[in-house]
Amino acid sequence: MRSVFVTGSADGIGRETARVLAAAGHRVVLHARNAARAEQARAAVPDAAKVLTGDLASLAQTRELADAAAAAGPFDVVVHNAGVGGGAPERTLTGDGLERIFQINVLAPYLLTALMPRPRRLVHLTSGLEAQGTFVPDDLQYERRPWDGMQAYSDSKLHDVVLAFAVARRWEGTLSNAVDPGWIRTRLGGPNATDDLPEGAETQVWLATSDEPAATVTGRYFKRRRELAANPAAYDRAVQDGLLAACAELTGVRLPD
Repeated sequence: MRSVFVTGSADGIGRETARVLAAAGHRVVLHARNAARAEQARAAVPDAAKVLTGDLASLAQTRELADAAAAAGPFDVVVHNAGVGGGAPERTLTGDGLERIFQINVLAPYLLTALMPRPRRLVHLTSGLEAQGTFVPDDLQYERRPWDGMQAYSDSKLHDVVLAFAVARRWEGTLSNAVDPGWIRTRLGGPNATDDLPEGAETQVWLATSDEPAATVTGRYFKRRRELAANPAAYDRAVQDGLLAACAELTGVRLPD
């Protein structure tokens, strides 16, 4: 039995991941943005051990979530599933004054990883759009560039792969990988998506639980249990270190060595 924390598990791919893990007998802790969403998550995955709440668009609530998760652990696996999509017509700031997509998709998993006890395995959800992502260290939040919601989303998905690979390089003993779940028919993916929900969860479940040699690797990028080549920028140590430094400056929390 594994103990697993799945962020963003009130619906969609996160909920399906949690449901499959719980049905297989693993101890699963869910996460939802607020109390109403937590009730939905609990109803959908009644075998879950606990539901934690915290809005990842708030640095304070993300820190509180990290504390709550530490108390609910320890965890063998953390699945960083939570995220928001692109396409917003205007650049939106959170209450912390940070660009919303970057804060939720990048800073939140960074902060949770930095503040929670180290799990044995980390799974970061990304997207095939990471291939179109760019790393612009002096303008990560589109403060100077013209706003492009889909490009900001693609950038954030590249950054998620970069985070996964950076942690894999720095944390011996933790398997840290990135997963493209595919284009899944969910609220985020939309009705025109090509893939069914179970397909979107299978690789995360496999990486979280399998002891097969193919699953017990680190610093890799997967889709449908197959290792693929990620955006070349994700393998660049200077990019990895640059993103970690930027996240540390924005959150005031350094990733432990």
